[in-house]
Amino acid sequence: ATHGEHMIPVYIFYSMFGWQRTGDMMWQMGDQMGRGFLLGATAGRTTLNGEGLQHEDGHSPLLASTNPAAVIYDPSWAFELAHIVKDGLRRMYGDQPEDIFYYLTVYNEPYLQPAQPPGIDVQGLLKGLYKFADGPQTEGPKANILASGVAGPWAMEAQRLLAEDWGVSAAVWSATSWSELRREALRCDEHNLLNPDAERRVPYVTQVLSQAQGPFVGVSDYMKAVPDQIAQWVPGDWTSLGTDGFGLSDTRSALRRHFHVDAASITLAVLNSLVKRGELDGEVLREAIARYHLKNGVTEAGGAESNDTQSMGV
Repeated sequence: ATHGEHMIPVYIFYSMFGWQRTGDMMWQMGDQMGRGFLLGATAGRTTLNGEGLQHEDGHSPLLASTNPAAVIYDPSWAFELAHIVKDGLRRMYGDQPEDIFYYLTVYNEPYLQPAQPPGIDVQGLLKGLYKFADGPQTEGPKANILASGVAGPWAMEAQRLLAEDWGVSAAVWSATSWSELRREALRCDEHNLLNPDAERRVPYVTQVLSQAQGPFVGVSDYMKAVPDQIAQWVPGDWTSLGTDGFGLSDTRSALRRHFHVDAASITLAVLNSLVKRGELDGEVLREAIARYHLKNGVTEAGGAESNDTQSMGV
């Protein structure tokens, strides 16, 4: 019944085990021009909480990025995943099939999913970055939060805190693929290097962010080196937040506070960037640290505990 029909392999693995413990198989997949979908289930360092350094994954996207055949996405929202899988099927099994395979991080935190925004930039989504939510209309400073995966809800909460507590309007960008952004930028750089007399190509990430106002803060549930993949092409002040170090056993809220990636920590990072630019007085940093108890563990302040509330208590 399957003769002459493509079978689409889907391999679901646990946390870091795919790229760390069976990584040779991924390279064989590329060498043999294999196609299909790898799903990194229970993704992220703080989302798979309670199992400590043994399983909490902060580095798989970096390992995956070393494989030229792997197309890597870290989507925040279900509708993004639908577009990515549809395009993956086209690229791998369409009229002009490519010798690639997909690595998709998926999380085990059932947070509430938004509807797809009207007029969404699907091509930007597939390229790796698009504006998910404009900043609130305030008279104060402007900023930008770039988030991937489970960090999407943290970024949206930080957007609210910045507006309500500090009068800062922060746009939230969904970074569906840090590595695809990097690869496209590297191709532009290579073209510019070898064709000095031709019109210079501008990387997509530079183009799409060039009209944004204010500093840029990138955040994911992975180590800082993951969002830092695009740092050199970001047209402005850049700060990355991530889960560097060993994992440890605790609640999700406590882990996110420990690694300084929760909503309150994102808020502080944005304020810090604005202070460095001279757009806010340095006193706001001391006020924010005190208000959100950023030196004293996790409390309800700043939405730290509310991250779990939003995710239905898991």
